[in-house]
Amino acid sequence: MSDTPENGAAPAQPAQVNSRVMAQYIRDMSFENILAQKGVTGDAQPEIQVQVNLDARKRSAENQYEVITKLNITSKTKEKGEALFVLEIEYAGVFHVEGVPDEQMHPYLLIECPRITFPFLRRIVSDITRDGGFPALNLETIDFLALYRTELARRAEAEKAKAN
Repeated sequence: MSDTPENGAAPAQPAQVNSRVMAQYIRDMSFENILAQKGVTGDAQPEIQVQVNLDARKRSAENQYEVITKLNITSKTKEKGEALFVLEIEYAGVFHVEGVPDEQMHPYLLIECPRITFPFLRRIVSDITRDGGFPALNLETIDFLALYRTELARRAEAEKAKAN
């Protein structure tokens, strides 16, 4: 028995995904060493918070997209909550993507593309914090799939609340 349909045509093959990084760069960055500016009293054991936001947009060139990972990192003392440093960075990757169905492009851009650029962003954050006078901050790996699902759930709840 053959795998071809009754009409003799070969079964449709899924499109081959072709993706490559065209460029990576820092779009915007700010680092404030508050400890050096104001001084901190007492024990300076840090407590670090990292907020992650993602953005993707189509570029004018065919099949090109810009994906931006935005990090807002704050470090405060555990004891008094005094700020030690604030790092805000937007890191962009320009991707050429073909073969991804339209309905899967949004998750592809906000999950797969940030996974590719994240190791480079992690290195930059490490270097900036070290060069800024603090121990190098080695970010934990970010689960971009979980982040995407959380954002979808948040948007669904917001729509539900808006409808009521």
